[in-house]
Amino acid sequence: MTLPPRHRAVRRIAAAVVTTVGITALAACADVSGAGSAASSDPQQATIAFLMPDLASTRYELADRPKFEARVAAQCPGCEVLYANADSDAAQQQQQANSALAQGVDAMVLDPVDSTAAAGIVEAARAQSVPVIAYDRPIPSGADYYVSFDNEEIGRLIGQSLVDKLAADGAQGGILQINGSPTDAAAGLIKKGIHTAVDASGRELLAEFDTPDWEPARAQDWTSGQITRFGDRIAGVAAANDGTGGGAIAAFKAAAVDPLPAVTGNDAEVAAAQRILTGDQYNTVSKPITTVAEAAADVALGFVNGRPPAGSTTLFDTPTDLFTPTVVTAENLREVLVETGEIEVGALCAGEYAAPCQAAGIR
Repeated sequence: MTLPPRHRAVRRIAAAVVTTVGITALAACADVSGAGSAASSDPQQATIAFLMPDLASTRYELADRPKFEARVAAQCPGCEVLYANADSDAAQQQQQANSALAQGVDAMVLDPVDSTAAAGIVEAARAQSVPVIAYDRPIPSGADYYVSFDNEEIGRLIGQSLVDKLAADGAQGGILQINGSPTDAAAGLIKKGIHTAVDASGRELLAEFDTPDWEPARAQDWTSGQITRFGDRIAGVAAANDGTGGGAIAAFKAAAVDPLPAVTGNDAEVAAAQRILTGDQYNTVSKPITTVAEAAADVALGFVNGRPPAGSTTLFDTPTDLFTPTVVTAENLREVLVETGEIEVGALCAGEYAAPCQAAGIR
C-alpha cells in the first residue's frame, strides 16, 4: 500500500455528484469548477478522498472537512481533495468510494457509516493499491492506518464524570445509557467505556439504547418512553454524543421534567456548549477536530509519498494514532473550548446565549 501515485486518465466530476452528499473536487491552489486535471505520478499532484459518514453530526461539514482541506492545501499545494458525505447511508458511501477509486485517488480517508460494511470499500481500494486511513471510527476488517481520539477512554470519561456528578449531588436513582449507532465500531468502544464506569459505580443502570445512525430524534423518542416507564427514578443520562444527549434533553423538556437530570455528551458541538452554559446539559467531551483532521491529512500525504508512519499503537491489527480527549463542564468550558479557539465566541454567545456567556465570564 505504499506505492507512489499511479498515472491516471483525465477525469471529469459529474455534476450529479457535486453536492453535499456527493463527491466534490477541491483544488488546493486553483479554482476547480467540475473538471479534474491531468493526472501525474508526482506525489505533489496527488488526489486524496475524504469520505465522511453522516449529516446528523454537524461537525463533519463545519469542522472536519474544512480543517482537513486546509491541512492538505498547506502541506501539498498541488494536491487535490475529493469530498463526500454519505448521509448515514452505507450503500451510498460504497458508491462514493467506488466513484473516488474510478477517478484515480491516491489515498482514501474514510469515516465509515457501517464499520463492518466498510470492509468492501477497503477490499476495493486494496485491489487498486490505494491505502485507506480509517478516520474517527475504526474499520475492524483492517484499514492501512487509523486516526482518532481514544473512543473507549471517551466512554469511560463520560460515564465517570456522570457518576461523580451524581455522587457529589447526592442524587437518588439510576442511569439511562444512550449509545451510538450499532453499526459504528467507535460507538461500541464508547459504549464499552461508559459501562466500565457505570457498572463499577454501584448505580443502577435502568435501561440502555443503541441509537440507529446516531439520530437525535431516535434518542429523543426512546428517552420519552423511559420517562413514562421510570419517572423520577432517572437521576442521569450517559449519552454517547451531543446529538443523542440533546435528544434526551428535548424529551425531558417535552415531559416538563424539572429539574432536568444530569445529561452527558461528546463532540463539543456549539449547541452542546450552549446547553452547558444554560445548565441543560452537564458535560461534553472536547476532541479538537483540528488534531485528528490534520493528523489524517499528514498520514495520507505520508502514504502518497511512500513514507507511511508506523503508528504510536495498534488497534484492530492496524497501525494507529489515538489522541487524548478532555471532559468539559461549566467549570472549564471557557478554558478548554473558548480560550483554545475550539469554539468561537461569536457562535457560542449569539442571541439568547449572550447573557449566559456574560455570566460565565465569556466575552
